[in-house]
Amino acid sequence: MKKIAILTSGGDAPGMNAAIRAVVRKAKVEGIEVMGIYYGYEGFMEGNMTLLDVGDVGGIIQRGGTKLYSARCPQFKEAYAQDQGIAKMKEAGVEGLVVIGGDGSYRGAMDLVRKGFPCVGIPATIDNDIPGTQYTIGFDTALNTVIEAVDKIRDTATSHENLFIVEVMGRDAGDLALYASVAAGAGAVIIPEVDFMIEDVIARIKQGEARGKKHNIIIVAEGVMSGTELARQLKENAGITTRVSVLGHMQRGGSPTAQDRVLAGRFGSYAVDVLLAGKSGRAVGIRNHQLVDYDMTEAFKNEHKTDLTLYTLATDLSI
Repeated sequence: MKKIAILTSGGDAPGMNAAIRAVVRKAKVEGIEVMGIYYGYEGFMEGNMTLLDVGDVGGIIQRGGTKLYSARCPQFKEAYAQDQGIAKMKEAGVEGLVVIGGDGSYRGAMDLVRKGFPCVGIPATIDNDIPGTQYTIGFDTALNTVIEAVDKIRDTATSHENLFIVEVMGRDAGDLALYASVAAGAGAVIIPEVDFMIEDVIARIKQGEARGKKHNIIIVAEGVMSGTELARQLKENAGITTRVSVLGHMQRGGSPTAQDRVLAGRFGSYAVDVLLAGKSGRAVGIRNHQLVDYDMTEAFKNEHKTDLTLYTLATDLSI
């Protein structure tokens, strides 16, 4: 292999730039050229790419977002779009592709693999919901962003003796809400993996009030319900007045933490190794602190498993 390409796809995550940097520099060490594809699979389909050298990825390790930009490309599900992209790559001498993103990005990569074009995936999503790896690029940074926000919200909640609902990202997985609830000391957490009952939340609020607690924080993952809907149910069922704070897209931004930078560096370098070993249709990940590569289809065929011992811990510590 003499030339490979790299793209970022789907929702951005802090640390994507660090992964791009790692792929380019590891490839340079191995004597391989790297083409950076702009705007994800849309750029792949159109051949919108440029040669990336060591200097081109200098000074990006600390930057959030993605240097290569990201875009969703619904038409890439069609065979003609995939064939067109592969033709563009072959025309440019590109022999393999590194895809940075989530399960949707992996699906696109597997479509290419089935057509004989080698691909390796790097997991990057703040939701930390990719089966096969314990952690994804961007999760730690987003978690720290949430914790910092909750800490600040707690200051005003304490001052005014209010109950705040904090809505965080997590459409199908509650890792972000769950880890944040433990780290920020939330009074209750609501995640997709645990059946929601408004009576349980009310009971926890009343329990805190009974011991003299005058403020509270509830963290809810967006995949269960909106913060506004939770506020409505609390008011309707128990007459409890709340304030709602939706953190939104700020969770995707910011300079990546040291943990995300190191993880991105390890994943990026290892992805190049996997391609050079002649493997395709593989995703890189980390399990028990060890780098692994596994069948990419596991990422969208299997179900992400949240560590529910943390839910028990969050409940125990929030009395």
